[in-house]
Amino acid sequence: MASYDAIADLPLEIESCSFEGLELVLGAFERLTTVITFSGGGHEGIGEDVTYDAVDHVAQQSAGPPDGLAGSHTFESFSQLLGTIDLFAAGGPERDISVDYRRWAFESAALDLALRQAGTNLATILGRQPRPLNFVSSMRLAASADEKSSIEPLLARLALYPTLRFKLDPFNDWDDELISALVETGAVDSLDLKGFYKGTPVDVITDPELYEKLIEAFPNAWLEDPDVTEETKPLLDPVSERVTWDAPIHSIADIEAMPWSPPKTVNVKPSRFGPISNLFAAYDYCEERGIGAYGGGQTELGPGRGQIQYLASIFHPDTPNDVAPSGYNDPAKATAPGLPSSPLEPSIDELGFRWVA
Repeated sequence: MASYDAIADLPLEIESCSFEGLELVLGAFERLTTVITFSGGGHEGIGEDVTYDAVDHVAQQSAGPPDGLAGSHTFESFSQLLGTIDLFAAGGPERDISVDYRRWAFESAALDLALRQAGTNLATILGRQPRPLNFVSSMRLAASADEKSSIEPLLARLALYPTLRFKLDPFNDWDDELISALVETGAVDSLDLKGFYKGTPVDVITDPELYEKLIEAFPNAWLEDPDVTEETKPLLDPVSERVTWDAPIHSIADIEAMPWSPPKTVNVKPSRFGPISNLFAAYDYCEERGIGAYGGGQTELGPGRGQIQYLASIFHPDTPNDVAPSGYNDPAKATAPGLPSSPLEPSIDELGFRWVA
């Protein structure tokens, strides 16, 4: 049975909807998200809107929930209803992908509520056993584009958490000395080459010489989102089984369209798929074809982080999941004691779709 079929017919009673804004300032980066809460039948269901533009969150929270959500549904009929409602009627979105991010949030809250009203949880209804969750810490080695990359932030984390593994964003100033020092740690699982980012604060200039050095220096690391050009493709062809994709993956069609198809593994980032039916179809597709999957986050500040950890725990717990507890995204907390280590023990609520750690 397809995974989505297990939840499609769940009864869902919605009486009201409310929003709560969350905010975190990390240097020059101000992150806003919105927690969406559906109430009905004496229960509440929650999800998190990870849209990146602050103006979209402010508009949504000021305008309040859209009309037409309350009533008796199944999960599937509610999902179909959401497809007819403009979730950005108050203004926006600033970017097209935000439509999927917000759809994911509303459906996550609805799924949490439907499962609670049914007296069960997601793992049980899917017949999947949660397992200890392997995670990596994702980071750049410079706080800003104006700052030189340094191994010191990574070493500070390793001093406190010696088993921590990393997904790093190589930058154009990575020299032989830095690369050698990183290799010596033995802690690098993945290199995010940012090949699909153009005109953003995280842009990296495609440098075939750097690609060649990284491929040779890190023979066991995943090479995520390379920029495939006439100069880099000959370097990547011999190691194509190590190439994985993140930013361009929003659907099964995107997985099929990647170079060196089928890929050995891909980042199935839940919020990028929008409707949960699309996400579960992608999980099934990868499993049926032997394509590996790992999870990824969107700097969630609230329950959304736990929900992607939940999914990773039941669908792909052993891969380098970029779903570290939120404290690892905060440089102050990541270099202080008290954060959980990988792997995370399963921590699912007995009802609904929530990771309760």
